This record gives sequence, C-alpha cells and structure tokens, in this order.
Amino acid sequence: MKVPKDLHYTEEHEWISVDEGIATVGITDYAQGELGDVVFIEMPTVGTTVKQMEPFGTIEAVKAVSDLFAPISGEVVEINEMLADTPETVNKDPYGDGWIIKVKLSDESELESLLNADAYKDKIS
Repeated sequence: MKVPKDLHYTEEHEWISVDEGIATVGITDYAQGELGDVVFIEMPTVGTTVKQMEPFGTIEAVKAVSDLFAPISGEVVEINEMLADTPETVNKDPYGDGWIIKVKLSDESELESLLNADAYKDKIS
C-alpha cells in the first residue's frame, strides 16, 4: 500500500497536494482498497465552496457508499470529469489520474491540522 511522503492526509483517508494555492484532492490507496471497485463518484460543481472536514461528495463502490470529506476549505476550481466515465481510475491510480477535485485554498493554515505520511501510516497499520 502506497503512502507518498509529499502529501497531506485526513483521518477519513483523503489525500491533498498543494501547488501555488491550488489543492488537488483524492482518496488514498488504503481507502480505495477498503472500498473495492469504485463504480460512481458524486462531485461538487465548479464554483462550490467546501469547508474543511465537511462532506463534498460521495464515492460509491461495490461494497459501500462513503462520504468524501474536504481536507481544506476553499472554492472548487476543477473536477476530474474523466471519473464520470471511468470511476475505476480511482482504484488503478489513486494518487495520479484518480484525483477527484481541485480547490483554491481559502486558509492555508488549515494544512497544519492534516496528517503527514508517517502519522497516516500509523493510523492505518
């Protein structure tokens, strides 16, 4: 199970990477493994405001339906439209092509409340 060192993580198994104030959000390799085959992802529309640790959508798999939680607050500036036709990309490449949304950060200090890779590994082991 991969846990890239350069990302931040939530207790609810989302990951986030930040580049110039834009956060890319997805679910972890652990989460996709626990869910099983992903068959549908409900995402917010571009322009939606998300709040840290509040649901922004759902992910539906063969085994379960789970809420997706925003790791940070901000405005959704892009959604991964490819997932509408190929939601299983989240299973195949959770840290790459399987990203879910991009958010313009409204408060960068919120990153301090997220887990680093080592803390996340401790949580899932």
